[in-house]
Amino acid sequence: MSAREVRRQRALTAREQASAVRALERKLRRPLTKRERAAEMRRVALRNRRAIEEARRRAEAARLAAIARQRAIDQAMRNEVQTFIAKDDVANEDPEVRRVAVNALGNHAGTVVVMDPITGRVYAVVNQEWALRRGFKPCSTIKLVTGVAGLAENVIPPTENASTVRIDLTAALAHSDNPYFQRVGSQIGFDKMVTYAKELGFGEKTGANVPFEFSGRLPENKPGFVERRMFSHADGFEVTPMQLGTLVSAMANGGKLLVPQITRAAKFNTKVRRQLDISSDVWQRMVPGMVGAVNYGSGRRAYDPLQTVAGKTGTCIGSGGWVGLFTSYAPLANPRLAVVVITQGSDARRHFPAAVAGEIYRELNHRFGTAINMQVADTLDDEEKEIADAEAAAENGEGTSQNTTTSQTTEHATAGVPSTSPAVNPAPQKTAPAPSETPLRGTVKRVLMPIEKRNVETPKNNTSQLPATNKAPVDPSTEQRPRRVQPQQP
Repeated sequence: MSAREVRRQRALTAREQASAVRALERKLRRPLTKRERAAEMRRVALRNRRAIEEARRRAEAARLAAIARQRAIDQAMRNEVQTFIAKDDVANEDPEVRRVAVNALGNHAGTVVVMDPITGRVYAVVNQEWALRRGFKPCSTIKLVTGVAGLAENVIPPTENASTVRIDLTAALAHSDNPYFQRVGSQIGFDKMVTYAKELGFGEKTGANVPFEFSGRLPENKPGFVERRMFSHADGFEVTPMQLGTLVSAMANGGKLLVPQITRAAKFNTKVRRQLDISSDVWQRMVPGMVGAVNYGSGRRAYDPLQTVAGKTGTCIGSGGWVGLFTSYAPLANPRLAVVVITQGSDARRHFPAAVAGEIYRELNHRFGTAINMQVADTLDDEEKEIADAEAAAENGEGTSQNTTTSQTTEHATAGVPSTSPAVNPAPQKTAPAPSETPLRGTVKRVLMPIEKRNVETPKNNTSQLPATNKAPVDPSTEQRPRRVQPQQP
């Protein structure tokens, strides 16, 4: 019990004790003695204590029963999901991507969609029944639509001053701030919000090459409908994971609403449903908040240290209980994957969908993260670029002498004999276009050699001051030590 409940119970007990004492005095028609008064008060306190203990036992039993019911519901839902996954049509899916997605979801009640945000190719759909034919409340992922509508309608200013607003768009997206989007949505209005949701693909089929696709549901402004919750909690909306995948893909590719296609055909033609009439500045303004959600916000469990992930989380109570969502794409500079995860029941809590998406990104980074890693690593200090330059120089014919010179210099430096270096002097004069490789390596070796000589000279001076140490070579165990000093003694 909390401190407030304890104080309330004590006051209630005191009132009952006083009432019981007065009732007993009226019954006996005389004042009670101190002993009688104390006995009556103890009787009332004991009765209340027993009542409290009984209420606690009933509450604990009800809590345990509710937990058991929820566990039974969760287990039944997980069994249902495993049955649906076993019935998935995997003929046109990517085997590696599906294996990673299935392992990441595990034995949890949910669905996963992995697609290419640039072309619309769908790599894997885990639990196709939920992903294509069942609608879910989008929860806080609707804030992506609210943010785009607010920026396009100039409700959100191009630059938000921290002195005039409590929180800006970036922080609101990162931390999923409800009051911010309710304020923005109230300025947008119901009709414009629904219009932008339709434009972004909600309320209509995606056109994927699957039968019986669910089109979703848009809110209706009925009496009693709380409009402000529509902009932050998505009241009245129902979307499919595939619709969320096309939405986040449009944000990644610059405004193209694609038709998702589940195919492994070598010849793939991208199908564009429509080009969204939204400026590129709007998409760029949404990026920092989505990146912040993964780096330090509500979607931290999706963080990948090897690439930048942009995403948005969502958690709320839908028609069937708790719903958890995460919609995202990565890498940021060159999007290769769009991952949408939706879970229900106890698996929807604690941003578990973000953890599933993060595992997918990390497991597939070796395959889909190559492009962005190459761009970042393509610098003058990259070892791979140096090797590529060396190979290009070798193909020109003039680089052959450089390679020979470099190998000879390395061998002599390892052996400690620098006498062959004059034989290589003509080579750098002929290969003037590529001075960045040979001088750097030669410079490093020239710097290291004097340091070694300096270390040898220091003990030489010390030995001159201590003549007793010159007699140490008499011991055969120290025979190797003078060999280092021998080149410096003459």
